[in-house]
Amino acid sequence: MKNYMIEHLDDIASVKCPCGDSKRAFVTPDNQVATLHMVDISEDAQLHYHKKMTEIYVILEAEEGAYMQLDGEKVPVKAMTSIFIKPGCRHKAVGKMKILNMPIPAFDPQDEYFD
Repeated sequence: MKNYMIEHLDDIASVKCPCGDSKRAFVTPDNQVATLHMVDISEDAQLHYHKKMTEIYVILEAEEGAYMQLDGEKVPVKAMTSIFIKPGCRHKAVGKMKILNMPIPAFDPQDEYFD
């Protein structure tokens, strides 16, 4: 087994997620460390939180006026903004955006909660 993994985000099929459409790399049964998601944020992104996962967002593209809602606070964002989201932080992206999301530990769909 190799000591590395390579994924081409352009080759990964999108899946629906609470934020929009996500291409999820490095999602394998034997990888519990971290994953990488490229997400096109939709207008109906849902406020949610995680009990175990920390997420690091890197905003790749953002329309004027886009922001993150983080524990009730509106935080303006622009391209190349990065955000460290701890477990328990209720969050959602608002506005047209494309982001990279790095969930740590690896993404677990059972660790998504909605109020």
